[in-house]
Amino acid sequence: MTHFPVSNSQLSPSHLALYLSSQYDMAPGADCHLIKAGINDTYLVSTATGKYVFRVYSLNWRTQTDMEEEIRLLQLLKDHALPVSWAVADKNGAYIQTFHAPEGDRYGVLFTYAAGEKLPLYANEVHFKIGATMARIHQLTQNLPLNRITYTPTNLLEESLAYIQPFLSADTAEWEFLVNAQQYLLKELRNADTSAIRQGVVHLDIWFDNMNINEQGDITIFDFDFCGNGWQCLDIAYYILQQHSVLREMDVCQEKMDAFLDGYTSVMPISAEEKRLLPALGVTLYFFYLGIQSKRYHNWSNSFLNEAYLKRYINILVKRYYDLYLPATSAVNP
Repeated sequence: MTHFPVSNSQLSPSHLALYLSSQYDMAPGADCHLIKAGINDTYLVSTATGKYVFRVYSLNWRTQTDMEEEIRLLQLLKDHALPVSWAVADKNGAYIQTFHAPEGDRYGVLFTYAAGEKLPLYANEVHFKIGATMARIHQLTQNLPLNRITYTPTNLLEESLAYIQPFLSADTAEWEFLVNAQQYLLKELRNADTSAIRQGVVHLDIWFDNMNINEQGDITIFDFDFCGNGWQCLDIAYYILQQHSVLREMDVCQEKMDAFLDGYTSVMPISAEEKRLLPALGVTLYFFYLGIQSKRYHNWSNSFLNEAYLKRYINILVKRYYDLYLPATSAVNP
C-alpha cells in the first residue's frame, strides 16, 4: 500500500529512545517522551546517569548551516563558562542526526539538560543575575558574525505583518493599529543612530520559558533556535517586554526591570540611544512573534490562532505596551 504524503509528523518516542541509546552510547534503559510539540518537537531523554533534551526540527525550518552555527555558538558560550545548555556529540563526533520522516528529512540535536525549573516569577536577585549573564553573552559575541539570519526592520516588521494579514480582517481597528504602528516603528528603527548601537549575536527569546532556575537561584539559558545577528539591545527589549506580559502591577514590574538592568550594566553599559529604542524594539518583537505564529499556522499555532485570538493579543499585549511607552499620536487607537 502506498502511504499518503504528510506535511508534518511526530517521531516515535520509544523508537527514539532505542536510536539515541545506541547512537550516543547511553546507559541501557533510556526513556524518551515528548514534552513539547511545536515549531520543533522537544523530547526529554532520561538515562541512569542523567537527562538530556532532544530537539527535532520541523521540515525545512532550519538549514544544516543554521544548526551548525547554533552549535558553534553554544560551544563558544560553554567554553567561556556561560550558563547555557549545549549540544552533545554522538559516539562518532556528529552533532546533527537525520531522520527520514514521512514528510522528508528532519534533523535532531541532543542538548544537555538544564537543571531547575521554569519560573514565571522570581526574586530580584535572579533578575540581576539574568541581566549580568545576558551582558556577558553580548560582550563575548559583540561583532561576532553568525552565518544565520540578520534581524532587520524588513524581516521583523514588514515580513511579519505580511504573515499576519491573512488572519486579520483589513476593516478591523486592530489591523489599522498594526499598519500605523508598523510605519511608526519602521521610521524609528531606520532613523536610529546605529553608531551608538552594539551589533552582534542575539538570542532573541530570553524569557522564563527558555531558562531553568535551580533552588540556589542559578540560571541556565537554553533554546537558541532564534539566534542570529542584529542589534544586541533587541535581547534587552525582549526581556523587558516579557516582564510586562507577566507582571501587571507596574511598581513590581519596574522593580524587576531595574534589577535586570542593574545586572546588565554591572557588566557593560547600555547607550542612551539603545535605551531610547527599547520600547519601540519591544513592540517590534511583538510583530515578529505574531508573524512566526501566523507563518507556522499549519504545524503549530492552528489550535489557538484565529481572528479573535489576534484581537485579544493585540489589544491586551501589543497596544497596551505601545500606549505605555510610545507616542499616542503615532498609531491609530482601536
